[in-house]
Amino acid sequence: MKSICILLAVLFALSTQPLLGEADASPEQVVDTEGKKVRAGVDYYIRPVPTTPCDGRGPCVVGSGFVLIARSPNETCPLNVVVVEGFRGQGVTFTPVNPKKGVIRVSTDLNIKTSLNTSCEESTIWTLDDFDSSTGQWFVTTGGVLGNPGKDTVDNWFKIEKYEDDYKFVFCPTVCNFCKVMCRNVGIFRDSNGNQRVALTDVPYKVRFQPSA
Repeated sequence: MKSICILLAVLFALSTQPLLGEADASPEQVVDTEGKKVRAGVDYYIRPVPTTPCDGRGPCVVGSGFVLIARSPNETCPLNVVVVEGFRGQGVTFTPVNPKKGVIRVSTDLNIKTSLNTSCEESTIWTLDDFDSSTGQWFVTTGGVLGNPGKDTVDNWFKIEKYEDDYKFVFCPTVCNFCKVMCRNVGIFRDSNGNQRVALTDVPYKVRFQPSA
């Protein structure tokens, strides 16, 4: 009888302990330039690294920023995602695959939406939907769908990954278990017009996230 009681006590103790690695199951939280958690639905500027701070001595150079622009004078919509010099960019919001989660974590599928009112019918949610056969490049454009993870929205999901002391974007969606997807860094490709278009690249593009307020 004594041995049975000991066995039951051991089983109870094991059942109340977290599984191995369970306490560390959640990926690392993304932090902004102020060291605070990046939160879902809050506006942030995506700032390429390095950036030049304003120090009050001479011209204020703010580095580069992510913006939406028309594809060409004859094709205004949907808008392309590009990086421009001397401008901090337009704010974006992040929405994780589980919208109930209030913070953004690395290696987690998320939607990216530029906070901008446009005349285009398409949304300002980023999507991988522009392949240029002449360059062999996949470009990030707009017109994605918010949420609804699955095979029909696989092109709308990106991830933030740790890159040295900062971050990078990758395209490697895991919202569809049976879909065959590309896994590439999200970087910059300079097109024939000199635009620094956001595209799938082999070279990571280091970024930080600056609160808009």
